[in-house]
Amino acid sequence: MPDLLIGLIGDNIAASRAHELHGNAGRLCDIEVQYDKLVPRELGLDFDGVFQYALDRGYNALNITYPYKEMAAAKVTIPSPLVRAMGAINTIVFGAGEPQGYNTDYSGFVGAYKSVRGGAKPGTVCMIGAGGVGKAVAFGLLDVGLEEIRLVERDLPRAEALAASLQSVRPDLTVSVSSDPVAASAGADGLINCTPVGMVGYDGTPLAQEHMAGAAWLFDAVYTPVNTQFLTDAREAGLTAISGYELFFHQGVDCWRLISGKDVDPAALRVALSQS
Repeated sequence: MPDLLIGLIGDNIAASRAHELHGNAGRLCDIEVQYDKLVPRELGLDFDGVFQYALDRGYNALNITYPYKEMAAAKVTIPSPLVRAMGAINTIVFGAGEPQGYNTDYSGFVGAYKSVRGGAKPGTVCMIGAGGVGKAVAFGLLDVGLEEIRLVERDLPRAEALAASLQSVRPDLTVSVSSDPVAASAGADGLINCTPVGMVGYDGTPLAQEHMAGAAWLFDAVYTPVNTQFLTDAREAGLTAISGYELFFHQGVDCWRLISGKDVDPAALRVALSQS
């Protein structure tokens, strides 16, 4: 039996590198890890069924990805009031008592942002996508000095709910909601993609390069592939681009600490991943 049995629940995870991250972290910390991809449709189960499947088989922890982060939040106890306000989680830890839910996308985004932009403020941000990862990124932006955010979402009630959650934490925050990314991006300092667009299996870009003019920086939550069209266009347009790989890496380091109780050397892990 492995020391840690971890599962990843998601719909489009064939290209995910989470198993490599946690496997390498385990080797660096001398912990044997088994990391399984749990795709509900492949198991013939819905999310609740996969959650029970993991419980019944003695998993120590679960990672949660698109589109189940909000569903997962309803299944666990969430220690952090801030994460409860987000209403989305990406990590579940099983143990004695109730399963505990965490959001390392939030801390991972903060780490990714600071690693590229240091202490620079984000300015006015246009964020496309207000789902699970969007919630985490939006709350992460509060940590790095956000003053105004424009939420773009086809499901306007979802964006309105996120706007209300953000203002419950920061009443002075300027928030607007729109379904039009072109209009919302005009004059923005930062541009963010928190949709699956650009991911393997979801070709395209959420915003054409011609609408990036005037922005200073851009972040894409997608990391498979690492170089999305959104990121490529941004670099060609002269923006500072933050890859979704950086979010993946930083959230993974934080997630490993929660699951294993051990700190992994980030530099050594980065090297190990580059060689996987």
